[in-house]
Amino acid sequence: MVQITDSIELPCGATLPNRLAKSAMSENMTQPKFFPGEEFIHAYNAWLKGQTGLLISGNVMVDSRFLGEPNNVVIEKGLDNFLHLKNWAKTAENFENHIWIQLNHPGKQTPKFLTPEPVAPSSIPLKAPLDKMFNTPRELTSSEILEIINRFSYAAKIVKESGFHGVQIHGAHGYLVSQFLSPLHNQRTDEWGGNLEKRMKFVVEIYKGIRKEVGEKFPIGIKLNSADFQKGGFTQEESILVAKTLSDLGIDLIELSGGSYESPVMTGVLQKESTLKREAYFLEFAKDIKNAISCPLMVTGGFRTKKFIEESLEKNEVDIIGLGRALCIDPNFSKKILENQDITSEVKPLSTGFKMLDKIFPLEIIWYTMQIHLLGKKKNPQPRASVYKAIWNSIKEIGFEGLKRVRS
Repeated sequence: MVQITDSIELPCGATLPNRLAKSAMSENMTQPKFFPGEEFIHAYNAWLKGQTGLLISGNVMVDSRFLGEPNNVVIEKGLDNFLHLKNWAKTAENFENHIWIQLNHPGKQTPKFLTPEPVAPSSIPLKAPLDKMFNTPRELTSSEILEIINRFSYAAKIVKESGFHGVQIHGAHGYLVSQFLSPLHNQRTDEWGGNLEKRMKFVVEIYKGIRKEVGEKFPIGIKLNSADFQKGGFTQEESILVAKTLSDLGIDLIELSGGSYESPVMTGVLQKESTLKREAYFLEFAKDIKNAISCPLMVTGGFRTKKFIEESLEKNEVDIIGLGRALCIDPNFSKKILENQDITSEVKPLSTGFKMLDKIFPLEIIWYTMQIHLLGKKKNPQPRASVYKAIWNSIKEIGFEGLKRVRS
């Protein structure tokens, strides 16, 4: 019977010290631009001390022309931030925990105030009202697609050379990899679009390119949508086939998530009440995908109690438990679980009390980002802080118009 404290060996031979992981959450705190500074070291030091076995970074972009948020870390040729990356990686040198870097390209999900001309598999805008916040993308050429694949490979090479333990491809939440997989967003008629085999070619080539650069012993994972949760989009059946393909190719870890900017189920706000009470948002689908793959499966979203985490592992529904918001308000949450404390996370739905304001401001993002920024300043999180404080902090940082366009 699997225990939370059990280590787990990945297909590449690397070993994670326990069954708890920090899922990627965008830190959005680079200083200077594109460079991870002292704030990253302080925040990750807090999580390392909290004994979460695997720490996955917020999305690190592979192209500085296309950002998801103003203060994303970027890895690309010509950008001299190797020393900053190395200092960030060194944070873990006295710990058993792993730090993996999540690599991403936003595709069309880059707001107007950051990118005048976004790119995507096809020139299809996001649906209203997001079309007012994001410009209609330009369709990528075949040569541009190959260049992006090379960017992922190069970034992974730098990640390894910097001293990090692994990489994760962001293939979920409506970003570029997810856009290629979705028939709603990928309506190409060439080798990169059409049936599922062609739509998944982009992510397959990214994986192969990274593996060629980092070798067989370096962990590579992917965050994959269980579905788009949109009519005519990427389905659960297709997700299983993509997961099986990547597992057969040798990927080391698949993290299950779901949704996009257009259908943000990953935040929990669109989940059915019965699912929310059951805690984990995507666990219902995990069994089907777990039966199809040979690599470990990680599920993130909604885990709040030690009891439920234990039950999910004991039932073999999942191999690794992904934690997000719980670690923002308590970086020692994992440590308390590993020490057998009967603990429940203080994570709860956020609201201003006014429906209109709740629609305008992405509270589930900016409030928890504020908590990460406190960790970055070597301060304690403020689990009872007002949502209005988070709104005010964000307005000061990126302005009112920018704030309305921030997404996770």
